[in-house]
Amino acid sequence: MSAEAKIKLLTSELKEHNYNYYVLARPTISDRDFDRKLKELELLEQAFPAHVDPNSPTKRVGGEITKSFDTVVHSSRMLSLGNTYNKEELMDFDNRVAKLTGGNDYQYTAELKFDGLAIAIRYKNGLLHQAITRGDGTKGDDVTANVKTIRSIPHQLKGEFPVDLEVRGELFIHKAAFVKMNEERIRLGESPYANPRNTAAGTLKIQDSSEVAKRPLDGFLYQMLEHGGALNHYQSIEMMRSYGLPVDEATKLCDSINDVWDFIIYWDQERHNLSFDIDGVVVKVNSRLQQEEMGFTSKFPRWAMSYKFETERQLTKVININYQVGRTGAVTPVAILEPVQLLGTTVRRASIHNADFISQMDIRVGDSVFVEKGGEIIPKIVGVEKSMRDSNSIPTQFINVCPECSAELDRPEGEAVFRCPNYSGCPPQIKGKIEHFIGRKAMDVSSLGEEKIDVLYQSGLLHRPVDLYELKHTNILGLSKNIINEDSAEERVVSFKEKTVQNILDGIQASKSQPFERVLFALGIRFVGETVAKKLAYHFKSMDGLMNASLENLNAVPEIGEVIACSLRSYFSSDENKTEIELMKSHGLNFNVEEKELSSNKLENLSFVVSGIFSLFSRNELKKIIEDNGGKNVSSISKSTDYLVVGDNMGPAKKEKAEKLGIKMIDENEFSTMIAE
Repeated sequence: MSAEAKIKLLTSELKEHNYNYYVLARPTISDRDFDRKLKELELLEQAFPAHVDPNSPTKRVGGEITKSFDTVVHSSRMLSLGNTYNKEELMDFDNRVAKLTGGNDYQYTAELKFDGLAIAIRYKNGLLHQAITRGDGTKGDDVTANVKTIRSIPHQLKGEFPVDLEVRGELFIHKAAFVKMNEERIRLGESPYANPRNTAAGTLKIQDSSEVAKRPLDGFLYQMLEHGGALNHYQSIEMMRSYGLPVDEATKLCDSINDVWDFIIYWDQERHNLSFDIDGVVVKVNSRLQQEEMGFTSKFPRWAMSYKFETERQLTKVININYQVGRTGAVTPVAILEPVQLLGTTVRRASIHNADFISQMDIRVGDSVFVEKGGEIIPKIVGVEKSMRDSNSIPTQFINVCPECSAELDRPEGEAVFRCPNYSGCPPQIKGKIEHFIGRKAMDVSSLGEEKIDVLYQSGLLHRPVDLYELKHTNILGLSKNIINEDSAEERVVSFKEKTVQNILDGIQASKSQPFERVLFALGIRFVGETVAKKLAYHFKSMDGLMNASLENLNAVPEIGEVIACSLRSYFSSDENKTEIELMKSHGLNFNVEEKELSSNKLENLSFVVSGIFSLFSRNELKKIIEDNGGKNVSSISKSTDYLVVGDNMGPAKKEKAEKLGIKMIDENEFSTMIAE
């Protein structure tokens, strides 16, 4: 047999063995025989590199060095899910689904909620093309080289797959593999890792893929974008399985919410017998068309819900109560605790929210309290064991002056929090505004961070966000400060060396290219989050237009209510804020929406709803054509909708509403004619 034929044979055999072992969990060869064949293939590839398959099993060992991860825009947002914690809330979700589906029958899929990190993987012509982290949900990091080292993720799909395919799922480390990793680290005298999830997340960001290959990352995929023609979610799961993708066997099709509840009860007990960690169950309406009809809120899909299992809880003692000031002046009490282990991490502090929470729970210094991790992440106090309270303890009195600047606190009517009104002179508020300004979703100056901002503030160089654009190389080179970690008491030095300084200045300069909506979000105007900033920017087109808008004009913007409108008017009435905006303009920041070049204006001032399955276009292609020709995509039908573009199996609720309102319905052929005219 020729070397080329031998390489092809071994490559094919090893790919199949990988699939049998990592995806089907049914190995047909011993580990020793697999390693022998892999070594044989490695030697042949070294001797005859011209015959190496680009997706050879030997590539799983990595070796690619990534100096920095490229940022990639997601094809559609990677949304979070709303959470529920008990049966009553689950039943409320089912009632909402029943109303939104208009009395039609519906099914659910129930899936395990893996405790890992989300990933999007794109295949082109069946070959693994790109892997992207969740990031901020709109864009993430390109970690393709690292994901290619994961043995359960195929480099090449099987069967009859689409030319372009994107799948999403979760990466994690199995419990036994994590224990083995830590045993090895302890043997080598190194500190053990804290928990599997954080270790998996950190592993994916390692810049040497050969190091990633040494870590036992694994995962399951649970979503196929565009559904590949499948009419429901469960079908798309089965299609993914047929392509050789790793899909969890536990996923179940449920005819009712009671079937979902049985699934939840079963896995709440059985989760401890799984080889990987889960923290709940994900419930999804099965029908793709019903999902489309139900749509999304600004944060979550209305057709899906996450049921979270009860988290681990521990008893510890409150040593003290400290108070932290946020960038909006909100004063938050934090309990300092005797260290306690929760889900593999040491917890030393916990949130106690606000004065009302302290009063209602009667939390006192010296109390024994129950602590758990809210959403498995943020520690919080959930109860007080009053039987263990010292007879001399006294109730906690919330402070009345700012712990940072001594300004007298006030509590706005209708709010649960006390605030420091000294927004231009209170150090945490000043630094917090700057930290928000440079954040990833805002100006994205990744070369700066909390500690470096603190050094620049203490040096008198930063007092407001616009001061960033006044920083000079000579002013910041050589600055340094000793930083003490509050948890570990370890001390380290933050210093501004030549490369650090250049990276900071380059990052600040690059931030000037951020679009208007991100600059607006970066200003940190109260109640103006990322989504609201986009709506305002696209509506008013410029900062001047927004600043000059009356309260009535602001209220008229869809989804901008009176609270946001009043906050905007208050912000723009400040001479200090107006001066800072003018200074930002002088530094070249973008305060106008850049109008993108359109293919035509044939659909100008027309709004479209797209519903159903199409043969000439994908739904995303249709929506892009609408926008490229001056039209507007809207998610739901109203009196102002001009056209409903109808595909096969369109949801009956949309059709009924369109008929009732007299909205013109067209198919994709009629739409094509509109564009061609």
